[in-house]
Amino acid sequence: MGQIHHYDAVVLGGGTAGELVATGLARAGRDVALVERRLVGGVSPYFACVPSKSLLLSARRGETWEMALARRDALTGRRRDDPAAARMAEAGVTVLRGRGHVVEPGAIDVDGVRHGYDDLVVCTGSEPVVPAVDGLGDVPVWTSDEALSVPDLPRRLVILGGGPVGCEMAQVYASFGSQVTLVEASGRLLAGEAPFTGEVLADALRRMGVDLRLGAAASNAGRKDTGLRLWLSDGGTVDADRVLAAAGRRPRVEGLGLENLGVAVAPGHGLPVDETCRVPSEAGRVWAAGDVTGVARTAHAARYQARVVLSNLLGRRRTTDYRAIPRVVYTTPTVYSVGISPRQADELGIDLCTAGYDLAATARAAVEADERGRVELYADRSRGLLAGAAAAGLYAEEWMSEITLAIRAETPLSLLTDVVHAFPTYGESVEAPLRELAADL
Repeated sequence: MGQIHHYDAVVLGGGTAGELVATGLARAGRDVALVERRLVGGVSPYFACVPSKSLLLSARRGETWEMALARRDALTGRRRDDPAAARMAEAGVTVLRGRGHVVEPGAIDVDGVRHGYDDLVVCTGSEPVVPAVDGLGDVPVWTSDEALSVPDLPRRLVILGGGPVGCEMAQVYASFGSQVTLVEASGRLLAGEAPFTGEVLADALRRMGVDLRLGAAASNAGRKDTGLRLWLSDGGTVDADRVLAAAGRRPRVEGLGLENLGVAVAPGHGLPVDETCRVPSEAGRVWAAGDVTGVARTAHAARYQARVVLSNLLGRRRTTDYRAIPRVVYTTPTVYSVGISPRQADELGIDLCTAGYDLAATARAAVEADERGRVELYADRSRGLLAGAAAAGLYAEEWMSEITLAIRAETPLSLLTDVVHAFPTYGESVEAPLRELAADL
């Protein structure tokens, strides 16, 4: 089999990270190819961030389901990637459509055609996980891909998983009239974040009519004459018309031929990367960015890793720093977390000093006629610096950005307490906990 072209770099996967790396290299004058067998642009614009936020906005506006679908499908381009592929071509990227498989160091096969490369960048993303529940394969099941792309509005929907995706989808479908039951085995929503965030969100979902089954796992599923039935570990049952599996995603690492480069690939685990996002390899230069690393689980984190890879490929050494990557649930109210959570601090043995403030005490809450929510700030007692934060409240994804910057820049508390916030804003809510932390430390 002859080799038809040799590229400076081949980017395997055309999602958020892959697009950024490929276009950046091409604009810098490098000969680069992007391999994608699905949609150029990846999951985010077609099956994740864009459609989910569109539906959440439509729900807040009180639009009909038909209006919401029209808006969602317009924003996603009805899941056609022609414009994205055209942008890549305009930037000078060669788009190779097909399944890429590394055959040896410096060579990749794309649907039977061999291509050479100097650098390989793996950006294959992730895929939804469907939990191993007896009988689940015999009933109608969605993952988030289907829930955010099909036109159906189930009369009864049961969601497995109380993480960000499960909570967002519960609010979406409940807003448009579905009878929603959410099942979460851990006992609370957003189990990895500060407990109050899950409590605030649970209260908001219950007020919308969502039935929360916390502390119970799905143990069995089966069809009924009308719909399906799900049996839970606590002895309860849930009847529904469809199941939405929102139990997380796993890095897409299998079938890429990376073992031919001496790269250890473990199903369900991300590719190991060093501080420059380079993959340890016995042969060749291999890099990775995005969900496939198991580190970047959001589009903005994928872009961050992609910029690190791009910088290193262009000869400007850059290393990663994950201390201040935001984690956001775009429900109403929004949940925003950044840095170390109390749970992570316990696992790492870090002594946190905590200070909080209820949003109801702000003038902005009175203006908005919405007193839900709270903010908590966490300082590392040994270093005397902010190490993490969490907030649940309206527009938290906007007014918490200053705390993200403070964590990343290691801004002294004495300076943060001198910052003046506009009145009336939710941003004022961080002033009192900052003063409390400064006094304690």
